[in-house]
Amino acid sequence: MSTTTGSALYPWHHAAWEQWQQLRERLPHAILFHGPQGTGKTAFAEACAAALLCETPTTQGHACGSCDACGWFAQYSHPDYRRVRPEALEDDATEGEDEGESKKAKSTKAPSKDIKIDQVRALGDFMNISTHRSGVRVVLLHPAEALNTAAANSLLKMLEEPPPHTVFLLVSNGLDRLLPSILSRCRKFALPMPEHAQALQWLSAQDLRDAESWLAEEGGAPLAALEASQNENREAMDLLLRQLAQPSVEGALKTADALQKTPVLSLVTWQQRWLYDVLACKLSDRVRYYPRYRKELARVAERVETAAVLQAQKAIGERRAIAEHPLSPKLFVEDMLLEYTAIFS
Repeated sequence: MSTTTGSALYPWHHAAWEQWQQLRERLPHAILFHGPQGTGKTAFAEACAAALLCETPTTQGHACGSCDACGWFAQYSHPDYRRVRPEALEDDATEGEDEGESKKAKSTKAPSKDIKIDQVRALGDFMNISTHRSGVRVVLLHPAEALNTAAANSLLKMLEEPPPHTVFLLVSNGLDRLLPSILSRCRKFALPMPEHAQALQWLSAQDLRDAESWLAEEGGAPLAALEASQNENREAMDLLLRQLAQPSVEGALKTADALQKTPVLSLVTWQQRWLYDVLACKLSDRVRYYPRYRKELARVAERVETAAVLQAQKAIGERRAIAEHPLSPKLFVEDMLLEYTAIFS
């Protein structure tokens, strides 16, 4: 579903669009869209960019989809529009869906997941020339937390002295991962998680079978649920969850060997969610992420102390910070699973 032209929005974004229309009356130079991953924030920001650049917007403020500007925008060739994003996203064939999910690069060298200083500096030339037809120029940067330190400092200088007729649209999955100085120079615009029923209805309209389970496993994020259903990781997830349900040293080693080609960050995320469910099951007899494993979670919760689960949650959170760059994926996963197994001894 594309939201870059016309009035197409995800159903859960209609109220936010009304807020955006009010904001446009006194448009700030930098807006930071933030909210949970997998909910379409980048698509919403692209719809905002298209509307700003459209020559004949609709009465609801949407891009018309038919003027020259909309045609250029749809081809990502509008002279007053620039996207800044990690190299890893450039090979993503699905434009405008959501942030943070990248495909494998065709080259042998892994594409960078950072936004680098050269990408930000390149905006200087873009902003030093007159705008096309005396309009506004728009910079869309996502995800903002991908800015490395040098790039973030370079962007900060632009935000401190914004060029005229320029609007920066930033998208972030987590404000806690951005420099406070950047946060202070942006108008924050929250895009919350859709209501469960609304997300489920949308997934059902995409002909997704077992939508309830997919949505639960992705924490209620509908785009993340749809993407998860289309990749081949469900089998790997179930292999990991079965091991977490019956922890043992031998099983940990075998599972780590079997999952060594699965993205480490995915494994860490699945185990984080499992630990959340163990604690929730222990404290309130509720399960958020893995209702398919309710019985197994209940058995695990009975076997472990609350303090041990809290310590395991802290440890897996620390692992997440380095999960994208493990020296040895297999050893990383072995250590992660053995650490989890140890809380039951």
